[in-house]
Amino acid sequence: MPPTLASLVHHSALKLTVLAGADRLDTPVRWAHVSELIDPVPYMNGGELLLTTALTLDAENPEEVRPYVRRLARAGVVGLGFGRGVNYDEVPAALVAAAEAESLPLLEVPRRTPFLAITKAVSAAIAAEQYRAVTAGFAAQRELTRQALVGEGPEGLIGALAAQLNGWAAVYDASGAVVAAAPEWAARRAARLTPDVRRLRDRPAPASAVVAAAADRVELHSLGAARHPRAALAVGTEGTLGTAERYSLHAAISLLTLTTERSRAFQAAEQRIGAAVLGMLLAGESGHARAAAGDLYGALLDAPFRLVIVAATSPVPRPPATSRAADPAEGDVPPEPAADPFTAMVERVEAAAARADEPVLVVREGDRLVLLAVDQGAVADACATYAGETDRARDTGAAAAPAADSALVIGLSAPSGPVAAATAYKQAEQALSVARRRGRTLVEHEDVAAGSVLPLLADDAVRAFADGLLRALHDHDATGRGNLVASLRAWLAHHGQWDAAAAELGVHRHTLRYRMRRVEEILGRSLDDPDVRMELWLALKATTASGGVG
Repeated sequence: MPPTLASLVHHSALKLTVLAGADRLDTPVRWAHVSELIDPVPYMNGGELLLTTALTLDAENPEEVRPYVRRLARAGVVGLGFGRGVNYDEVPAALVAAAEAESLPLLEVPRRTPFLAITKAVSAAIAAEQYRAVTAGFAAQRELTRQALVGEGPEGLIGALAAQLNGWAAVYDASGAVVAAAPEWAARRAARLTPDVRRLRDRPAPASAVVAAAADRVELHSLGAARHPRAALAVGTEGTLGTAERYSLHAAISLLTLTTERSRAFQAAEQRIGAAVLGMLLAGESGHARAAAGDLYGALLDAPFRLVIVAATSPVPRPPATSRAADPAEGDVPPEPAADPFTAMVERVEAAAARADEPVLVVREGDRLVLLAVDQGAVADACATYAGETDRARDTGAAAAPAADSALVIGLSAPSGPVAAATAYKQAEQALSVARRRGRTLVEHEDVAAGSVLPLLADDAVRAFADGLLRALHDHDATGRGNLVASLRAWLAHHGQWDAAAAELGVHRHTLRYRMRRVEEILGRSLDDPDVRMELWLALKATTASGGVG
């Protein structure tokens, strides 16, 4: 604890006597200052014990004493020490009354106690408090370091931090999700701060913020050495952190940064192994792939997996090949590329895999990502969640919808294994192609196999073919000499049944027969040919979806 007026009063060598403000002696004292000025306020910072002998003050005059004491109280002076026996044999009653009126503690300093002794006592107490804080801080750092070395993950470290702060602590991943919290009851409280963590993530690191919460004072701090943080730490306490607590917090930030950030060399090696494993799988060398995967990706190949291809709707600049988050200790840190949607996607899937404790293989192939993820696992769920959010935002025209130059499309293979990896890759490519055509963010291969062919008619080439095939009929109808297009659609829809089609059109069947002969004459094609009927039906569906032929 810092020195207080009470601790000075109880100091046996000072012999101080309380004359006013006895109920405010627990106020901390930041310093002791001597001044004989009538108005010492311009030289005060607040928190001082002011010592005076009233050399220039008429301390017996209430009209002069009251404004003097009022100025001190309003300036944040925590107490007034009056030296008795220099200019006044006793402390003037007017001064005591003014101090009582302003609730300003007034201490009588006997003649034998020099002001220097009080100043030294305050200085010694402040130094002792700082030494205790530094010592406690170093002890806390040792304990936090021990937890970081012996623990698995951040749980032990933030548990020790929460105990040292007498509060709670939580670690978040790049998506803003809570990775670990201590004590356990703090997880729900920490989850409410996810929006604040996401806002902190968008600021250049290192970044921090103080969040007003109902029950706590919460500090947020970014973790990581990259320009944009990959994790965050939150601590909640009842009040402002002291010196020792601040040491503990800074130590925890440093240690969590070290455990969160992987070195550039390690990450590059991991990426090379992943690329090699994927290359072997696609080349049909599943045995060699399994041997190269080792403990890093071996579990991924022992169970059904999904091959996922993520592509951008337009070319995206590739980040430096060395790392997504360079280690400053290994040289210059390259600037992170702006608006790379792959970076956010990689962080999303890696965070999901880490939370679920499941492996994921991520390889950058030119302008797309290739992922190997556990079937029905957290990574597939993260991709589906991203797709749902993106499609909803786009459909509703929300401001959060991705721009055309930063949107992603995703294709998922059917569940597969190492031997069929090449087939899974083709399935993911097919699903990706369908996703582009349908204007959807994500398509699974099962949807391609079980879905309708009609959404494929939205392709520009198909619409151009349909427009060319039907244009002569539309030109004929534009002259007002009949409705050949509608008649053809009705006849095809009723599988060539004249009576049913004529009834739908409200014409005689002979009229319909005449119109179909005109269609054959204009197109130069026979409607008895099933291929012709199929092409005409698909052309009609394509032009209907696109709004018709202009």
